[in-house]
Amino acid sequence: MSSFPLSSFVSSLHSVSMLSVSLLTSASSLSFSSMLVSSLVPSPSLVFDFSLPYPSWSLSFSLRSESKLTLTKMFPLVLLSKVTSSSLPTKGIENLVIIGSGPAGYTAAIYAARANLKPIVFEGYQVGGVPGGQLMTTTEIENFPGFPDGITGPDLMDRMRRQAERWGAELIHEDVEYIDVRNRPFTIKSSEHEVKCHSLIVATGATAKRLGFPREHEFWSRGISACAICDGASPLFKGQELAVVGGGDTATEEALYLTKYARHVHLLVRKDKLRASKAMQDRIFNNPNVTVHFNMEVVDVISNDKGQMSGVLLKTTNLGEQRVLDVKGLFYGIGHMPNSHLLQGQVDLDAAGYVIVKNGGPETSVEGVFAAGDLQDPEWRQAITAAGSGCMAALAVERYLVKNNLLVEFHQPKVEVPTKDFTARDVQMGFDISLTKHKGQYALRKLYHESPRLICVLYTSPTCGPCRTLKPILTKVIDEFEKSIHFVEIDIEEDPEISEAAGIMGTPYVQFFKNKEKLKDIPGVKMKREYREVIMANT
Repeated sequence: MSSFPLSSFVSSLHSVSMLSVSLLTSASSLSFSSMLVSSLVPSPSLVFDFSLPYPSWSLSFSLRSESKLTLTKMFPLVLLSKVTSSSLPTKGIENLVIIGSGPAGYTAAIYAARANLKPIVFEGYQVGGVPGGQLMTTTEIENFPGFPDGITGPDLMDRMRRQAERWGAELIHEDVEYIDVRNRPFTIKSSEHEVKCHSLIVATGATAKRLGFPREHEFWSRGISACAICDGASPLFKGQELAVVGGGDTATEEALYLTKYARHVHLLVRKDKLRASKAMQDRIFNNPNVTVHFNMEVVDVISNDKGQMSGVLLKTTNLGEQRVLDVKGLFYGIGHMPNSHLLQGQVDLDAAGYVIVKNGGPETSVEGVFAAGDLQDPEWRQAITAAGSGCMAALAVERYLVKNNLLVEFHQPKVEVPTKDFTARDVQMGFDISLTKHKGQYALRKLYHESPRLICVLYTSPTCGPCRTLKPILTKVIDEFEKSIHFVEIDIEEDPEISEAAGIMGTPYVQFFKNKEKLKDIPGVKMKREYREVIMANT
């Protein structure tokens, strides 16, 4: 055993936040650090244990009033030095990462941000739907407290998102591709970011199920849709007969919504009764524009000579008889699957893939990992219960961080709610080719014939949740190429003629033109780099 005096350091120990011990041997130089010491002096006894790079090496020392360092092995030289708080091992490690949005993710972000945790929120992108969750494809929400006249799903999510941003949450429009909660700190990786964190809230929700018949993939977004609100206003479906699959609240709501645009709607129910709430059943049965077909399942899609969807092949579940129903569109309202694939093999899941939580709270089988929303709720699955579970998760995170001495507070200045950007039409009251951003078919026609720049056209509809997701993503890309591109937004309800001429079957939809030539079609919501690559290749 050997002792090393610390008398030369005692006078400055009051300001020491951590000790670092360097062991220098003839073979190599090793460096490692002790635990964080909140108040080193005048503690009567502090004991520190280390795990060295080699299994056969170990070191412990006890700091007592006599200020002696005791080593369990002999080394040629021992150096003791102060380490400032700027080089703490937790530097670069976030308090909290939230994966997912929707009412659970955004509520967790609001509570965590107000607790000065400065959470990072990966809102999601395409995996599991769109930022904002399932409510981005919901029309009127009549049972969310505080809105006596109701509110649309996209509007509610917009408000929650802005509230989270106001309190300092950092929102990232990317899918998380990999997480590691076996090692601490946890690791979260997306396409463009890698983040280390002490705690994690997973609120990835659920994804619309598919039927899996032979031509489903061929006609997906070409007649088949899982979002009536997104695609119902498309010229492809207006004035046509349409079908909706399902027997619950989602299916009945979609069927009723489609009656605004369709000539007639057929609701295809696999069982002999509806699972929807009594109120929704009354609305369906009392609507002359909806026909309910019980004991019916979809076998496949039928197409015409032009390759367009012309009907669906049905089979009765009780008799096995087949027949063709002439419809131009098929919409899904058949439920969802929990988006728990990132957690498989790391966190306990039930047989259906839902995260198992403890005693009805947000805690999972891994300490520091919390679940919220539909990901852990196979029973209630309501917007208000999802929001409540997000609140619980954020409060549980704060307690966990405090209990384990991991909390780092971020006191930030007040963040003002950003003001709404005025469009070119608001400011100019006319067409100005020098402006980058435009709206409407008049601007598109003028730019198509007169602009030497690349033209980016975004087709949207008023009730399309994914459209609201894409706009800020695409706007950031357009801003990068301010003087090299023209951007036009087309509302397919305001300008149905030009939308139909462009062959738009669903929203959001992006087209690129240059010198009167169409260069690229990009349906749906894609990552920034895909739009950026098209622009860079043509400017």
